[in-house]
Amino acid sequence: MTDRHIVGPGNGRRLVRCGGAMIALLLASVASVAPFSQASAQESAQAAAQSAVQGDTALVVALGSKPVWDIDVLSYQTQTRVQHFVGLFSGKVRAEFEKSLQRQTRYGALIRQKLRAAGLPEDMTYLALIESWYDPNAFSKAAAVGIWQFMAGTGRGVGLRVDWWVDERRDPVRSTEGAVRLLSGLRAQFGSLYLAAAAYDGGDGRVSRGLVRYAGRLDGVEGEDRFFSLAETKFLRPETRDYVPKIIAAALVGKEPSRYGIKVESLPPLAFDTVRVAGATPLAAVANAAGTAAEAVYELNLHLLRGMTPPGDSSWVRVPVGTAGGFDERFAALDPEERTAVKRVTTRKGESMSSIARAHGLTAKQLGWYNPKAVRLKSGNLATGQSILVPTRETVRVAAEVPNPSLERYPHHPKAPAKGRPVASAKKPAQPARKKATH
Repeated sequence: MTDRHIVGPGNGRRLVRCGGAMIALLLASVASVAPFSQASAQESAQAAAQSAVQGDTALVVALGSKPVWDIDVLSYQTQTRVQHFVGLFSGKVRAEFEKSLQRQTRYGALIRQKLRAAGLPEDMTYLALIESWYDPNAFSKAAAVGIWQFMAGTGRGVGLRVDWWVDERRDPVRSTEGAVRLLSGLRAQFGSLYLAAAAYDGGDGRVSRGLVRYAGRLDGVEGEDRFFSLAETKFLRPETRDYVPKIIAAALVGKEPSRYGIKVESLPPLAFDTVRVAGATPLAAVANAAGTAAEAVYELNLHLLRGMTPPGDSSWVRVPVGTAGGFDERFAALDPEERTAVKRVTTRKGESMSSIARAHGLTAKQLGWYNPKAVRLKSGNLATGQSILVPTRETVRVAAEVPNPSLERYPHHPKAPAKGRPVASAKKPAQPARKKATH
């Protein structure tokens, strides 16, 4: 069973520390203390560019057109903090900003389409840039994960699956759908796009309390000016006061990169077919049946954390475009062992995770990825008689070494893995209280 989605491969299997989600650290290190104040071939190419990246003018600008924004950018472009971040994005953190615009060519069309379908401005895509540099593997010490930097409870609240086997916060498609739901609700709550963005960052409770406390000051202030008026009171945290100026600055620079000396190298936009397989199917087997590399399947299924579909019901798995035809027949022809991701062993007296792992060519850490509830004795050995899942090495090869997805705050920054699928670590631009408070 297959399906086709056009919403393609990234930069390869290796993931590095996310420069994008380190934006907070970079911005904080240089933040100023300024006060917050108030029918030709060319036409054909231009049309093709607009079609390829709906609503994104980066390619069109290169052909000479003027940028157009569907959020109010021009009214606030001279704001002190907006100009500060324009200078920062085009200066000290230019390399990170260029990388984010490169990722935007991969994910931007998807994000814009989801925003547009929900009646939200497409340029709210720059909120994702501010959150993570568009890095699906970004995570923060506050345990916010993915392009939209959801915490676990927030993600579940907007309909995402977040558990030991699956973390849809890392899925660009599903997480964008969740972010769109959240932003739509916040805009309806506050009647303002920029107040909605502030609530996304700092929590709807804080924004609501600020509007009540300063109701007199805000009397007669309308539209997006309400955010800036509230920000002048300094009731909002500094990070939240800067959040909307960052979005505006990102939109200014992102729509005219050449004006700021920024070069953008394009990636293929996200595109895939889908196939349906049984629970506990290794991604390596899916790749073999699709005639592609396991890394290519992994890149399209970042939300499948353990190199396999979750145990239980059947699941949809993404495969490269053009590889789904005849998949079911090729998959059925694979050796049954190749279609098996894990086997069960029963623990005996004196056995430990390390001893079982060594017997199967694994590390104790890798074995632990598949047995989060294994019962250990005070000696460190495993309690006898319990069932332990032992993954194949092909399954482990494309598994992710990530902290427990259900954590709401990491006890420390996870270290880069020595084996298995590397994961990007990151510092998040927003305050941890944001996702705690509302999401």
